[in-house]
Amino acid sequence: MTMSQPTIDPLLVADAVAGLWQSPPVLPAKWLYDKRGSELFDEITRLPEYYPTRRETEILRRSAQDIVAQTNARTMIELGSGTSEKTRLLLAAFAARKTEFTYVPLDVSVEMLTLAADQVAVEFPEISVQPLHADFGDPDLELAEHPGPRMAIFLGGTIGNLDPTERAGFYRRIARALRPGDYFLLGADLIKDTGRLIAAYNDRAGVTADFNRNVIEVLRTGLDATGLYADDFDHIARWNPPEHRIEMWLRARRDIHARFGAIERSWELAKGAEILTEISTKFSLEKLHEELGTSGLQQLESWTDHADDFAVVLSQVA
Repeated sequence: MTMSQPTIDPLLVADAVAGLWQSPPVLPAKWLYDKRGSELFDEITRLPEYYPTRRETEILRRSAQDIVAQTNARTMIELGSGTSEKTRLLLAAFAARKTEFTYVPLDVSVEMLTLAADQVAVEFPEISVQPLHADFGDPDLELAEHPGPRMAIFLGGTIGNLDPTERAGFYRRIARALRPGDYFLLGADLIKDTGRLIAAYNDRAGVTADFNRNVIEVLRTGLDATGLYADDFDHIARWNPPEHRIEMWLRARRDIHARFGAIERSWELAKGAEILTEISTKFSLEKLHEELGTSGLQQLESWTDHADDFAVVLSQVA
């Protein structure tokens, strides 16, 4: 009997080839969020140290009706949907209108996308759920074929995972992928005390460490790697003051000698060397408004939580 070969994701191949042989090596944060990673992140959001989810949930719970009234959207497209947990607050507000509504969860993880879309479809039978397996960083991303007005949403502070050049390109792609008059709802973490920030990304229970190391499993299984094991890495979280961002790294506990069968390449990392797996930039509201406006997204309204820890910004394609 012939064993079927695992499907190789060309996006993972491209990012691994582009990043692992850099100095220092780097991987896009999206590869942290396979099914296992998404489940671990869901656990992180419930930790006492991790404030962003609670703060964003507070904002959405208070402002969902206002967002529905301002946009009157017929389609909501969630970029990097993950478990779609907080999104249910918006879905419930849109469903309450008793008019046709389409929800398009978009994610790079097929497993997580399918699971979350099925759950939402059961919970909101009156909503048309149309999952889309895609990368929100795809330059050819097209969102305007769905009924309008459309609202793309990018929650959870994920915008902070992109550096300034990547953010500018992302905003421009969103403005192009939608149509004039469509909306963009953005969740972003605000600048605050660095002690709280570091604690949020290096919790005492070690869940964030497991989440970070899971990307090694993604590489091992996704690229048919040998000599590569998650337990060979330590989780590191540090603050980068000039860039106003937390950085997550994986530090090799031993000399790594790995072979990626899927791309027929060897990879080495010396003991003590690090891989950059995620950045999480923190913003001022003024900076957010400036970046959006420069890219053709006109800011309409901003909401913050009671402690001004987090912001949700509604903008419109000019």
